[in-house]
Amino acid sequence: MTGLPAPAPLVEVTGPVDAAAFAAIRAAARPVVLRGLVADWPAVAAAREGDAAIIAYLTREPSARPVQAIAAPPSERGRFFYTPDMSRLNFVRASGRFEVFLRDLGQVAAMPDPPAMAVQSEDLASLLPGFVRDNRLALLPDVPAKIWIGNRIQVGTHYDAKENVACCVAGERRFTLFPPEDIDNLYPGPFELTPAGIPVSMVDPHAPDLARYPRFAEAAQHAQSGTLQPGDAIYIPYGWWHAVESLSPVSMLVNYWWTPGQPDGIGSPYEALLHAMLAFRHLPPEQKDVWRGIIDYYVFESAGDPSAHLPPHAKGVIGPPSRGLFAQMKEIIRNSL
Repeated sequence: MTGLPAPAPLVEVTGPVDAAAFAAIRAAARPVVLRGLVADWPAVAAAREGDAAIIAYLTREPSARPVQAIAAPPSERGRFFYTPDMSRLNFVRASGRFEVFLRDLGQVAAMPDPPAMAVQSEDLASLLPGFVRDNRLALLPDVPAKIWIGNRIQVGTHYDAKENVACCVAGERRFTLFPPEDIDNLYPGPFELTPAGIPVSMVDPHAPDLARYPRFAEAAQHAQSGTLQPGDAIYIPYGWWHAVESLSPVSMLVNYWWTPGQPDGIGSPYEALLHAMLAFRHLPPEQKDVWRGIIDYYVFESAGDPSAHLPPHAKGVIGPPSRGLFAQMKEIIRNSL
């Protein structure tokens, strides 16, 4: 970040993490590097022997289904993003066998200027069930694992509406994180066309254009960063923005997303955001102010439970959460549209 302060180092915890320690980390709602969390995985042992060894380890069982891969030309310098005019993304997608992707990844590893290539967010249990059986994260036994593998690439700064533990299996990965409240300093991009499924920051954190994105200087004051080695992991709290940079010719990550505390059947907050923009964003300012107060009262419960003064039979849609209540609310919304 030329001309800006270097990100502060992330807090680190070294060695085993039991359930109580993990609960304390989550309760603090701050990102933490977990050194050596999966150092005992067989896959990590293979990766330490070299790129060929981890590729051989991943191909010891045939993949159970095709995967989606993305690739960008060398001119993009590993950054999966937009074309300069933002008319399209700067990479292409293709579907094929995982073994073929791994063979190609190994072949380009020695190239001085290779294309960027990656397989991202593929469900591991349905792709390589043997890998999941032999490489388990005891802290999250019921959370599905996702695989991310590629070469030296950059994933734009984005957030996930989930908690995340990301485990580095092969190569090095650098994470740079920003708190949720920095959203206005990160200049999110479009909703409709995005490299990551949700809006990503338009700012390149490695070469920020402060003339175009001046508030990023404020975000840089809050940035935290850490580099994972094979066997390390990182805990990313719900909603924290993060940029991810793979630093090795063969780089592999396994991550676990989950959303604890959300009642079964609840609606999607992301879809609700789109609906809220449809309903409120273009109202006159004085009407926005009215609705801001109403939403604070009913949704964010600024004055406490908005149904507390009503008898149970009269609470209706502001009553206690249940699958039946959520289904009723969804039906009301469907009918209104």
